[in-house]
Amino acid sequence: MPSDKTYLNIEELLEDFTSASPRKKRTFVELIDERADDLAVLGSNLLTSFDPNGDDWSVGWILQVIQKRQSGLLENILPDSSGWFTAPSSGGIDYGDLQHNLLEQNFEEADRLTSSFLRELAGEGAEARGYVYFSEVSNISELDLTTIDRLWIAYSQGRFGFSVQARLLASLGGRYDKLWPRIGWKKGGEWTRYPNSFDWSLAAPEGHMPLINQLRGVRLIDAYLNHPAIKGRS
Repeated sequence: MPSDKTYLNIEELLEDFTSASPRKKRTFVELIDERADDLAVLGSNLLTSFDPNGDDWSVGWILQVIQKRQSGLLENILPDSSGWFTAPSSGGIDYGDLQHNLLEQNFEEADRLTSSFLRELAGEGAEARGYVYFSEVSNISELDLTTIDRLWIAYSQGRFGFSVQARLLASLGGRYDKLWPRIGWKKGGEWTRYPNSFDWSLAAPEGHMPLINQLRGVRLIDAYLNHPAIKGRS
């Protein structure tokens, strides 16, 4: 509960939720979930004050609550099947499936889709071999990597995304040996086993997703986290 304040007016609750600091915003999460019926009353006006070109996880969480408790309402809110947030691509990639799985909190499938998109964006060589070389990350357009990062942030309460990983790395003095356990990719000195030992939920450590094959060494993830699209966001 964010405070002892009783919100009789759902608009007032939304205003306090969306205007709160990132840390304070998370104290509203359960209350927003509990007020799903009141959110539904607002209908198509529910999201009029939000920007679909951004990555505000307030609206991402509202959409996830509605999807879970009032899914029929989404037909009136979503502009089309691709999702509420805009998801531009320089190569014409449709990120609708990624956005849908993130909305549903199907994070394991969202992670698989992300890996597939990154291979496609990196080039034919990456697609053919089934993984990306660190030297190919520069082939990925800033627009697409920004879109992928935005969607992960918007549907994870700001907990997941490349820019989140980059921010955490910076806070650890750039030390990857400290980042791995911090984001749950290494436990007790052992690499976390894919996929069953990873936590595919919002309860996962901050920065836990999306995954990059850490067994290929530091250079691959370093290339992602230092990509201009991510450096500009972290």
